[in-house]
Amino acid sequence: MNIRLNIIIPVIVVALVLMNSFYVVQEQHQVIVTQFGKPVGDPVLTPGLNIKIPFIQKVHRFEKRFLEWDGDPNQLPTRDKRFIWVDTYARWRISDPLLYFQRLQNERGAQTRLDDILDGEIRNAIAKYDVVEVVRTSNRQAQRAENEIEDEVILVDIVSGREVIRQEVLRNAQTRTGDLGIEILDMEIKRINYVAEVQRKVYERMIAERQRIADRFRSEGQGQAFRIRGEKDRELLRIRSEAYRKAQEIKGTADAEATDIYAAAYNRSPDTQSFYEFLKTMESYKLIMDEESSLVMSTNTDIYRFLKGSDQR
Repeated sequence: MNIRLNIIIPVIVVALVLMNSFYVVQEQHQVIVTQFGKPVGDPVLTPGLNIKIPFIQKVHRFEKRFLEWDGDPNQLPTRDKRFIWVDTYARWRISDPLLYFQRLQNERGAQTRLDDILDGEIRNAIAKYDVVEVVRTSNRQAQRAENEIEDEVILVDIVSGREVIRQEVLRNAQTRTGDLGIEILDMEIKRINYVAEVQRKVYERMIAERQRIADRFRSEGQGQAFRIRGEKDRELLRIRSEAYRKAQEIKGTADAEATDIYAAAYNRSPDTQSFYEFLKTMESYKLIMDEESSLVMSTNTDIYRFLKGSDQR
């Protein structure tokens, strides 16, 4: 039994020593080896199998890929005393792992240092420009649909714009990370928004502008309605006038034909003439007499003659 232990224990010790003597560097990593907390040798940048002193030296692995910094939204003042919420993010990488380890130790320390650098540079840059410069990128005109009426809005021209501000922040931040072993690759403004008080004023202005445009549409609509009603009344009057003219022409033609018929009947024979005179006299009675009228006439009139003739009969 003792012989077996004497064999097994050395084997285990040798295995542990061998296991702690080798380490593997992956493709996405770069390595710093430390001895009693201090770096030894150059950084290991190439992937593969490497050797270290077991139990004395320690391996520290760092990312070789691009890393992300996502800043917290901050309420920042602009040059024209407007407060806006600015949300940004950045991409960075470890450019010098030895310097990175000496200055920042790990990724948490790097993120904390980037918070100080980027947030400070963003605050300084925003404070130097008006809010219109921060919000807009260029002086291009807004695209409108063919059937959309152009609003009477004059946009203030900008000199720098958000892209210039972004590049300024990136350039200033890069100069402050040179001695940290990291490199800021890119920085973008993810979102810009007004604070609650400014948002309310902006919405009120937008509502007033939309109300003004709506009033203009209503005014134009009323003008079109009045024009359509005027055309309708004019056309209706023309139709009525034309109908009245045609009716009068028809009545005139009918009266002429009736007169011709009466004349022809009047000239046919004495009996017919007497009957015609009688009918016309009866029609005259309907026009000049009613139940409440009194008639005074001469005995020589045709009306009296027919009445008298009727009495004699």
